Amino acid sequence: MILLNPRSAAALAHDILAAIAAWYLAFWLRFNTEIPEASLNTLVSAMLWVVPLQTAIFLVSGMYRGIWRYASVADLQRITLAVVLSTLVITLVLLLPQQEPPVPRSVPLLDPILLILILGGSRLGYRVWKEQRLRNVLGSRGRPVVILGAGDAAADLLKNLARAGDWRVLGLLDDDPAKRGRQIQGVNVLGTLEELVDLGPRLGVELAIIAMPSASHQSRRRALEICRRAGVEALTVPSYQDLVSGKVTVSQVRNIELDDLLGRDPVLLDESGLQQWIRGRSILITGAGGSIGSELCRQIARFEPAQLVLYEHNEFALYRIEQEFAERYPHIQLNCVIGDVKNAARVAEALAAHRPQTVFHAAAYKHVPLMEEGNAWEAIQNNVLGTWRVAEAAIAHGVEKFVLVSTDKAVNPTNVMGASKRLAEIVCQGLQAGNPIRFVIVRFGNVLGSTGSVIPKFREQIARGGPITVTHPEITRYFMSIPEAAQLVLQAGFMGTGGEIFVLDMGEPVKIVELARELTRLSGYGEQDIGIEFIGLRPGEKLYEELLADGEHTLPTPHPKLRIAKSRTAPDACWMKDLFAWLQQANPGTEQVRHELAARVPDYTPQATTTAAAETPAAPQPG
Repeated sequence: MILLNPRSAAALAHDILAAIAAWYLAFWLRFNTEIPEASLNTLVSAMLWVVPLQTAIFLVSGMYRGIWRYASVADLQRITLAVVLSTLVITLVLLLPQQEPPVPRSVPLLDPILLILILGGSRLGYRVWKEQRLRNVLGSRGRPVVILGAGDAAADLLKNLARAGDWRVLGLLDDDPAKRGRQIQGVNVLGTLEELVDLGPRLGVELAIIAMPSASHQSRRRALEICRRAGVEALTVPSYQDLVSGKVTVSQVRNIELDDLLGRDPVLLDESGLQQWIRGRSILITGAGGSIGSELCRQIARFEPAQLVLYEHNEFALYRIEQEFAERYPHIQLNCVIGDVKNAARVAEALAAHRPQTVFHAAAYKHVPLMEEGNAWEAIQNNVLGTWRVAEAAIAHGVEKFVLVSTDKAVNPTNVMGASKRLAEIVCQGLQAGNPIRFVIVRFGNVLGSTGSVIPKFREQIARGGPITVTHPEITRYFMSIPEAAQLVLQAGFMGTGGEIFVLDMGEPVKIVELARELTRLSGYGEQDIGIEFIGLRPGEKLYEELLADGEHTLPTPHPKLRIAKSRTAPDACWMKDLFAWLQQANPGTEQVRHELAARVPDYTPQATTTAAAETPAAPQPG
């Protein structure tokens, strides 16, 4: 038995009356508005079974699940399907031999057309009336806003804003001249983005929403600059990557973030290849609670692995990612393992229990100043010995591919952290020889918002009223977003065949002082309000980061944002044995660690010999 609430019952009553009206109008049109008495009898006798039949089909077709105020194409499809089905049944009945006068042949053709028009038109009319009424009631109270961009994102945004009633949309602006004077959802395209400078004060615009999720970061930056010149507050819709991933919807407008301005064009992934590589397989990620490790987990989850094994030393970090996956990805089997990558027994236990086909090794100490002095040996132990332990366990347990997440600081390192990551790369290249496992190394620079990055620190300093502390006026770094970094690590892992070092296209380096100024402006302050203080380079820091070491060259790959670095010959077994013996020793002290690193990593120049040079800005050396 189908139970209807009062609103659905009212909708059904409306549709019964609509069916009666459509049947009558079909006869009326067939006989040119004058129905003969004999045909009138046929009309009534047929209606007695036609309308109940249509009503029954309406009930079982799901037409009364929707709400008229939100009537959409899906509702029209259900109406059409129900009417077509009922028409087929009516036609079959009419073809049966009977004594009653036949229904004119044009009536079964006219009736469904009229019925669809009445049912669909009434729902659409109701929705328009409700939304217009809402605009009349709330529109005068909403903040006056313009939307920059007149594409699909703007159309979706307009629908959501019309329902919310918090903002009053005055118009759209778009640089496409073909769109000028056109309308989207009844809202006019007033002109180009540049015209906001004149239109803003004239129309009383308080807010501009940048609805260009797939535009380049240069275009978004230009749009923000136009908003500043117009004296208009700017918001934006989520990024293209967030929309595609399903994490957010267009209606979730937010403040402009640095990612929007320093971010890059969307990453194009080999979706089918990644799906084939990951789907139904067991994947283990070390450092799964960190910024890169956790984002790798999210990106991998999109491709439906059989299980994810999250290996993490930090209990709270692992708890957070476990809770997130329980809510967002309940269908994915999750195995959370607390453990240290240096603990060979624990690593082997995890791999034996869960049998991953692929390991992403993201666990690392990566804070340069902290690792430079009293913690140098811990950097070696975690970044080199930890990598070795996980790699050996991967070989022993039949892992097919091992992806090492490395860093641009491994290139011509001047600090212990960078040298330790370079040594980890060499270890993986040495272990590749004679083993079926495929080691893939991926290098990239800083990621916006990662643990230990300058962005959270700058935000805290701005919140305290300043000043922002920058080490040097000329210091530059490469930046990319965390999702882009994780996506390219995945892509490189898929493409790697063993022994390669993939270098990510990091774009142009960014001056840290400019980053500080931009963040200050985005926070609503001027540089004079917060101030910037230069405090000098910290231990182990370089003015410029490089992505390729001396003596290396790159080869292109099928992916435009990935290149392969051809590095020096992999070490032999004797070299590896000597290194492993050194890693087993007790802490030899920072100076001895640096000495041993210099002997094993030819590119490494210890900090003591570079400090004086770093005090004066110099041109970056060729990589």
